[in-house]
Amino acid sequence: MLPCINTSKLNNYPMSNQTKQHPFIDASDVKDVPSGKMKHVEVQEEEILLANLDGKVYALCDRCSHMNAPLSMGTLNGKVVTCAMHGARFDVTTGKKVGEPMAADPSKFPEPIPESLQKVFARSAEIMSKVKTYDQPTYETMVDENKVKVRM
Repeated sequence: MLPCINTSKLNNYPMSNQTKQHPFIDASDVKDVPSGKMKHVEVQEEEILLANLDGKVYALCDRCSHMNAPLSMGTLNGKVVTCAMHGARFDVTTGKKVGEPMAADPSKFPEPIPESLQKVFARSAEIMSKVKTYDQPTYETMVDENKVKVRM
């Protein structure tokens, strides 16, 4: 799979590509994305998260811009998806980052962590804090004849 690029939003493409409308591509049946739920789909070799909020379906890159984990494995609360890996949060309607990722806190684990592993967690947290998290690319969607379509 390719990383999410969303070529329709890139500014460095030749003018002929910028002005040409990209087609809508079938991504899913509407019934497979119930209200308040998310679904992972692959369209033209890109991994996309579909989220249905009160009957309107939104699409964004399904790979978290922090550490590349699938956002569709996270949770959807209202219009915010939380990455299952490190807790980065994104508004599915805009793709905007609304919460920074967080390192696991070993003090909250049910069992004590050996000191050697505590050092590993501390080092991982230090490294993770240096990884930038960006807004998620989004895709225009439409519903046509019970199909969710995404403009690529």
